[in-house]
Amino acid sequence: MKKPKLLIIVLFQNLIDEEPYYALTPAPPLPGILLAAITPPVVDVEVLHEMVRPVNYDTDADYIAISFMDYLSTHAYEVAERFRALGKVVIGGGKFASTFPDEVEPHFDSILVGEAQNVWRQMVYDLVDGNLKKRYTAEPVPCLENIPSPRYDLAEKKFTVPIVIEASRGCPHSCTYCQLNIKRLPYRTRPVSDVINDLKSSRSLPWHKRKMAMIHDNHFGGDLKNAKALLKEIAKLKFWGVGVQYGIECLRDDEFVKLLSKANCRMSFIGMESLNEKSLESVQKKQNKVEEYKEAFDKLHRNGILTFTGFMFALEEDTKEYYQKLPRMLDEVGVAVILPSIAIPIYGTPLYQKMKDEDRITDFDISHYEGDHVVFKHNHLTEEEIYEAYRNVNRIFYSRRKILKRWLKIISRQSMNESLPQFILKLLVVTFVYFKLSIFQRHHAQKRVFNQRNKLEDFQSSFNKNPEAVEKETEAAVI
Repeated sequence: MKKPKLLIIVLFQNLIDEEPYYALTPAPPLPGILLAAITPPVVDVEVLHEMVRPVNYDTDADYIAISFMDYLSTHAYEVAERFRALGKVVIGGGKFASTFPDEVEPHFDSILVGEAQNVWRQMVYDLVDGNLKKRYTAEPVPCLENIPSPRYDLAEKKFTVPIVIEASRGCPHSCTYCQLNIKRLPYRTRPVSDVINDLKSSRSLPWHKRKMAMIHDNHFGGDLKNAKALLKEIAKLKFWGVGVQYGIECLRDDEFVKLLSKANCRMSFIGMESLNEKSLESVQKKQNKVEEYKEAFDKLHRNGILTFTGFMFALEEDTKEYYQKLPRMLDEVGVAVILPSIAIPIYGTPLYQKMKDEDRITDFDISHYEGDHVVFKHNHLTEEEIYEAYRNVNRIFYSRRKILKRWLKIISRQSMNESLPQFILKLLVVTFVYFKLSIFQRHHAQKRVFNQRNKLEDFQSSFNKNPEAVEKETEAAVI
């Protein structure tokens, strides 16, 4: 008999957009292809990443599993409702479902609460047997040993780097804006041998897609001893390039940086977040010291490692004067690429609770909590000033001239500590990663944030000129 089919959907955007936005991201998220690897062979599996293709409601799948983040919850409920109306059995999961199961459960036939590795197989067996329970809850701190390698073969061909893995879970820090600090779990690492096996399990991929990898940890360096041991093993695999994410405090350890370089790490994602020390203190990001940024970034760039840093606008102590100086300050610290976002008090975090207690939340639409909207009243800035700062810094930082200038600066700093062919390969990979990330961020700012803001401004302008006509158009659209 033909096996039933399971479609795993990893959501990315909100359907409220007039024109769906598809990211130019080089790598897939991990949850979908990891869940597929854990799935028992009683079903056929397909994985759909909404960041590169739309949800397929005409699928021949019998069962649907949806993974989503907090700001996508409304969208997830709508997707689930449409599939259930078509007679599909729909399961929900992910960080938001695990954190707020009572809110999520009514919208699905079943939900998975917690980490999937020790629960999912039984859930699928029950699904096929027709004995699916309403909720499956994992143990609080499950073991991370012997987790199957992700199904890289199920990632869409559009992804440049389909090899994505995790070496640890959790984070040792207590930043008040972070979703990990709603219900904290201890920081845990996976066995080095298991991680290396994941990196080797890519035979199904074309040869050129087996040469780069991403480690999608929240904090790869949360246990530096373990991270160093792992980097020594990764170096033996001779990747062209590896991407990792960790806290900037790790860069105080010179051995860690050298091991990153030997492992051919070509990109480090770091939560820089701000160049305003008081703003960092306001969200308990105590591990970051602004005076260390320039030296830390220089150290990485000299070793052929690009800095890709998270950066937040509208943190508590930001001011107009700070934003006026910000483009120059970013140049001075020498970061290669920034991932800018507007600070958001993620639902349930300590920052959210603080702002709610202070009656400063102005927008409770959770679909706006994605980093592109201002959803709270700032202490020093108006909403328009925040958007203008975001727009101005993005336009300056991602101007073609600035992108080229930073690339030339990074390339000129490279010293040849390897053979000539290896040195040339390093320059090529650094160049590829740099322009890939820069184009992605420039595209996001232009297509997602600027367009969104321009539409709102056009709406407000039209409303001010002729409010009755706009109201009639809006009512007709709703109907």
